[in-house]
Amino acid sequence: MMNRRMILVRIGQMLILESILLIFPLIVSFLYQEMRSITAFSTTIAITAVLGLLIVLFVKPRNRVIYAREGFAIVASAWVLLSLFGALPFFFSREIPNYIDAVFETVSGFTTTGATILNDVEKMSHGMLFWRSFTHWIGGMGVLVLIMAIVPTDSGRSMHIMRAEMAGPVIGKLVPKIKDTAKILYIIYLILTVLEMIFLLIGGMPLFDSVVHALGTAGTGGFGIKGDSIASYSPYLQWVIIIFMYIFSINFTLYYMLTLKKFMLVVKNTELWVYTSIVLVSTGFITYSIYPIYNNFHDSVRHALFQVVSISSTTGYSSADFNMWPNFAKAVIFLLMFIGGCAGSTAGGLKIARVMLLSKIVKRDIGHLLHPRSVSSVKLEGKTVDQNTLQGVSAYFSLYVFLICCTFFIISFEPFDLETNLTAAISCVNNVGPGFSSVGPMSSFEGYSDISTAVLTLAMLFGRLEIYPLLLALSPRSWFTKSNSRKLKKA
Repeated sequence: MMNRRMILVRIGQMLILESILLIFPLIVSFLYQEMRSITAFSTTIAITAVLGLLIVLFVKPRNRVIYAREGFAIVASAWVLLSLFGALPFFFSREIPNYIDAVFETVSGFTTTGATILNDVEKMSHGMLFWRSFTHWIGGMGVLVLIMAIVPTDSGRSMHIMRAEMAGPVIGKLVPKIKDTAKILYIIYLILTVLEMIFLLIGGMPLFDSVVHALGTAGTGGFGIKGDSIASYSPYLQWVIIIFMYIFSINFTLYYMLTLKKFMLVVKNTELWVYTSIVLVSTGFITYSIYPIYNNFHDSVRHALFQVVSISSTTGYSSADFNMWPNFAKAVIFLLMFIGGCAGSTAGGLKIARVMLLSKIVKRDIGHLLHPRSVSSVKLEGKTVDQNTLQGVSAYFSLYVFLICCTFFIISFEPFDLETNLTAAISCVNNVGPGFSSVGPMSSFEGYSDISTAVLTLAMLFGRLEIYPLLLALSPRSWFTKSNSRKLKKA
């Protein structure tokens, strides 16, 4: 039977942590003397802190063991509640008066999607703007991974939580203890965030702008604080953001390898080379396509590379309105919306590792058709991938396509064109942010009805958690039946 009490304890810890994290936007609101925001954040902090403390103090698990099933349930439940409570400041302040819209904005933040229902973001208070971008940073690495880094754990099976929350087909430990792995990930994450902030400040970006854009880039989220996203900032600042969007879309394990001076492991990483090649080739195609618009090679390369890295990393910042670009350039961007960044990064999408495995599976199956008696294995980074992982990747891809189709079908009742609804569905499932047409980089999702907004919100959660945790959490069998096999694996 599901260890429900242990699940409640983890949720209680998450609520306490959220109340602590809400102190940061509260401080920003105090600095800018925004009274409505101060009230909204204070009220939310009180609610989350009291509820979290009540759960932690009064719920006593009989055992503290977490198996795979509990890990998935904890992640799914925590992310849903994190978003529902995280939306309260927007709603209480009336800066987003519709609670469903507030939840959409919050889920978009925590899932690092960056899709918004706000048409005039520049009217938002500084406290709310900071909270929007801070949700990117929190959700990028995962709030439960953060809990594991700072809260003592007495279960050696906390790896199940990390596997459920972090993106990619295979998640492993950097060091023997999962708590130490979580600490290492967050230290790297924090250092890179601060570095970007410093480089933005050097380029003359105001302090507040530097902070929120560094948070948004680190989480590959893309919430901007200006109506034109990044377009009005200088070329230097755009180049800084390009570089860091790329950095944060690479597997964080490689940065740890660099600290250990294992340079050859980084240089020989196939996923890194494939990802970099996709970025460079796509940039070349788009540069060629948009050169007649800008009539300047440097500007063409900068805008092309910015959008390629922004979409492939699923950050979603924009240096130009690619809605106005030629169809060929838009087609390249459309394809990049599916692929995403590297496994083990803060990027969304299918992930390069999963795309590589899918292509190798197809190649192997074609080989079997030609030579039925042949026996071949699939390798990734020089290691043979077991059949269970390969089956999981294939199953995940099927669910992934099905999720996009279902989302697209439901929102197609809205009075938007095909391009708008299709790219809205793809963008939300892949946590990209902008789409095309009415949901383009200089537009918003504001026109969708409450039902479609709720559907797109769920799509973002399914995409960020890579489907299985939410599916299992929604299944009654996960909660009320015994299971002989608890070794559930993430595809």
